This record gives sequence, structure tokens and C-alpha cells, in this order.
Amino acid sequence: MKNVLSFLDDLKKKNEREWFLANQESYHKARNGFADFVAALIPRLVSFDKELAGLEARQCMFRIYRDTRFSRDKTPYKTNMGAAMSKGGRKNHFAAYYLHIEPGNVFAGGGIWMPQSPALKAVRQEIFYNLSEFENIIGKEAFVRYFNGLEGEVLKRPPRDFPNDFPGAKLLRHKSYAVIHPLDDGQACAEDFADRLEEVFRALHPFNSFINRALADV
Repeated sequence: MKNVLSFLDDLKKKNEREWFLANQESYHKARNGFADFVAALIPRLVSFDKELAGLEARQCMFRIYRDTRFSRDKTPYKTNMGAAMSKGGRKNHFAAYYLHIEPGNVFAGGGIWMPQSPALKAVRQEIFYNLSEFENIIGKEAFVRYFNGLEGEVLKRPPRDFPNDFPGAKLLRHKSYAVIHPLDDGQACAEDFADRLEEVFRALHPFNSFINRALADV
């Protein structure tokens, strides 16, 4: 991971096509190293989440090339490497175990980020009908140890499909059901990084399972 962070740090300083093409060998070495790490991490996740069985690293990893068509920022490359390990891979709509490697911004997380309306409504309905179960999941000691609440944008009031006086109305206002556990570069380079991630993702598993149950028929 040290080599991955080193390459990304250099890329951040010189985010240009000419530099990238001249450093293709360094890029492929870093990307292959990240892919090897993800490939070794997946079996650890399968040990507690059988839905990930058969998943390959290539199905989880994101491209480094940025889509600049609708962005004012025209820098061509992302300065991070990420992988979303979920049922069917990153292009699926199921909850993921996400790993983000970026100099000064390493984190592990998961859930679903800004899902399409049908998926978002399905998760909200699952919470509406199983509020106590969901509250128990996000209130567990292991979960709270790693995650500090749900991330992302929140509606000012509950969605119109749900009653305003619902006891868990605040939980229905989220546009994403995602959580983040911040890490640092030193932890990412440590020999026990995979062990640390396994602990974080194991704590995330009940949360992802709850979401995936809601998305089963979407």
C-alpha cells in the first residue's frame, strides 16, 4: 500500500496526461498492488458474508480516469484508488464494503450512496417496518466503535410517503445509507491493515445485510 500511496501522491502533484503516460509502469505497478490487496481481502469478507462468494477484484475496482464532461475540474485522473466489494460487484445496486486509498484521505466504509429512487424507497420502507431492528444494528457497540452515524445529505422533513409522526422519522430523511471509518496513511501501510479492515467490515455486515434485504426485489 505504501507504493500505491506514493504513486497517487506523485499523480496529485502532476495530474496531466503527458506525465501519466510517461509513468505508465509506475501506475500499473501501483494498480496491480492494489488489486492484489483487494483480491486477498475478499476471502476474509466471504468468511462472514457469503453473498460475496466468487467475487473478483476486477469487479470491484474503479477506473482511475475521471469523467470530465460535466465538470469544471478538467484534471484527467482521480487521485485515489477505490474498491466497492458487493454482491455482483461495484456496478450492482447492493450495499458495499468500500475501501478508499488516497494520500491523507484513507477510509473504509459501506452501505449505499445516493441510490436511485426505487432502491432508496425500498430501504426506507424496510426501516419503517423494522425500526427497532435497524436501531439495534446502528446502536451496537461494534458498529458505534467504527462509525459515527450516517453520512450524506438529509431531507428537511420526512419523505411524503411516510407519516411525520413516525418515531424513526429522522432515519427516513437520509438520501444515502452509508457510513465511513477514517483511517490514516500509516495504518494503510501497516502489516495489520487487512486485519484492521476485516474488523471494520465485520462490524458493518449487519448494516449491509439489512439494506440488501430491502433491495432483494428492486
